[in-house]
Amino acid sequence: MVGHGSSEEENYLEFLKNNCDVLVGDCFVLNSLPASFSERNREFAETKIALLGMKCDEEKFLEAVRSGISGYLLQDASGADVIAAVRAIYRGETVCPPQLCGALFNFVVEASKKLSLQNSPSKTDLTLRQQQLVALVAKGLTNKEIASQLNLSEFTVRNHIHRILKRLDAETRNQAVEAMRAQGCLLTV
Repeated sequence: MVGHGSSEEENYLEFLKNNCDVLVGDCFVLNSLPASFSERNREFAETKIALLGMKCDEEKFLEAVRSGISGYLLQDASGADVIAAVRAIYRGETVCPPQLCGALFNFVVEASKKLSLQNSPSKTDLTLRQQQLVALVAKGLTNKEIASQLNLSEFTVRNHIHRILKRLDAETRNQAVEAMRAQGCLLTV
């Protein structure tokens, strides 16, 4: 079943309650999605939304994607394009204009960068002594040489290195050094 809604929220919900598979709408649907569809998405998880007649606007497009739409067709879409999009959405596919794919890819790249920065340990996660040790490891010094330079026992250096690897989620000394470099936190000693 395919439905078409007007700008009133009640009409969308009526189609959703009637087990509408694909709801086709325009920017009025998009403006109502955050208030109606996204919050009730669990209740109507089977319904997919296709927006048509949209402008090639990256911000509106990304807003629509975040709201949970399954298809986004531009103003120049033909009738055949609309039919093909509805069929594709019904099959569980998504429809995105090629002009806006770049915006979607850039959004994903930026989101993953932010996520990796949030999940990666920061410089403050290592003590100053541990940061010094990583800097000496980066110079290629052995545990014995590090112990001698910092007036520590070799056993203490091994313990520090072990804790550093755990904190940085690294398997090798080189991975720990690279993790600190990637964060811009590698001390110079």
